[in-house]
Amino acid sequence: MQPIAITLGDPAGIGPEVAAKVLAVLTAEGAAAGPLVLVGSRWALEQGARAAGVSLPEIPTVTEVCADLPVSLLDLGGEPQDFHFGRVDGHCGRLAVEAVERAAGLCMTGVVRAMVTCPINKEAIHAAGFVDDIGHQEILARLTGARWTATMLMTPGLKVVHLSTHKSLIEAARYVTRETVLEKLNLMHSTLTGWGLPGARIAVAALNPHAGEGGLLGREEIEELAPAVAEARKLGISVTGPIPADSVFNRAINGEFDVVLALYHDQGHIAIKVHDFHGSTTATLGIPFIRTSVDHGTAFDIAGRGVADPRGLHAAIDAARALASGELARL
Repeated sequence: MQPIAITLGDPAGIGPEVAAKVLAVLTAEGAAAGPLVLVGSRWALEQGARAAGVSLPEIPTVTEVCADLPVSLLDLGGEPQDFHFGRVDGHCGRLAVEAVERAAGLCMTGVVRAMVTCPINKEAIHAAGFVDDIGHQEILARLTGARWTATMLMTPGLKVVHLSTHKSLIEAARYVTRETVLEKLNLMHSTLTGWGLPGARIAVAALNPHAGEGGLLGREEIEELAPAVAEARKLGISVTGPIPADSVFNRAINGEFDVVLALYHDQGHIAIKVHDFHGSTTATLGIPFIRTSVDHGTAFDIAGRGVADPRGLHAAIDAARALASGELARL
């Protein structure tokens, strides 16, 4: 079985710590679900293990991925001279981006079957000179040349795809157009079908309170969203909306819809994280391979203290395995 690659994220954050905690559990269980290859720096992983108070299993350093090893490490090296947990550091930001680039390359050449990412810090990657890479989604779009991408947050009972993520609220509202909504609906339909959920029942959230109240509270529902939904239906996509955002997520949780298209970052993230903060994961649509991620950040405020919760990384690894096997429906 081909391995799954796990990037360790920003060394100054909680990524190496949660990775160490997950490895301790998986190796105790025999890592029976398949091999893993870590992409990052050994010193960062060891720092995370010390913070977590866990013992790492034997993890050989490799230069090429080996499917016969239950766990291995592609070591990027590069320990900084003055490292501190919880501090924005351009050196750490560069290591985090390099890990993503290396893992994505392994995915694109078919050496691994999916990649799972620990969190990176936007300030740190900007300090490293990656000024156009706001986050993982932008890095992966750059590497793959993907024109349309989207973030899907998943937690048991609720899946949410975002029309936009890393935009200011006013820019996100301007992004709600018939064309962008239709493109994302097409992307959702094709990707979810490939991941084992054909004919997914999609709900489109409204932008304005009460879905615009017939135009009294905004006209985006009338002029942009409803026409996009109607055109998507003509293309055979099972989609409903726009539905007021204060009810659409509850209806999805109750089983009426398989996935919700949220129109901006917090509209979808708040729903997911209130529903199940520690069990939520992220997947990227529109790139030519499987990428899942934890749904939390670098948590600089608790980095190095040993208190980070590893459940998100456990869930992200399970999600990657499910998507690679075409089993989205079980998540």
